[in-house]
Amino acid sequence: MSYWWIPAIILVALLIISFYKRYSMIKNMDSKAVDSPNLIILTDSSYKKQIKTGVTLIDFWAPWCMPCKVQGPIISDVANEMADKAAICKINIDQNKRAAAEFGVRSIPTIIIFKNGKIVKQLVGVKSKAVLVKALNSFI
Repeated sequence: MSYWWIPAIILVALLIISFYKRYSMIKNMDSKAVDSPNLIILTDSSYKKQIKTGVTLIDFWAPWCMPCKVQGPIISDVANEMADKAAICKINIDQNKRAAAEFGVRSIPTIIIFKNGKIVKQLVGVKSKAVLVKALNSFI
């Protein structure tokens, strides 16, 4: 008697479990997650005043962007840690197209660090908290 089908059933069960875990993780990523109280939300009319003096980090994002949903909580953590040294900001590119166009944002998430109104560093894609804190500290 052959039991060749048992490993096939186990493999299918493992694949189903793996896909379910990934689906659950993505489904639970909420774009309305609570942002840090230290995080500054910018608009087309407010970003110029914000970047004028000091060090400012701006996260260009959109609610439909999955990498942006991953980057969002990291930006909030950076805001909690660095609020006394730099302004940590977000700008939704769907609602604020002028700012994104002015800085040539073509991919999101894009993170731009300004010092006294000038771009000093631009990062594209999801970046870790350590990378962002190190980049900010190099300009403070």
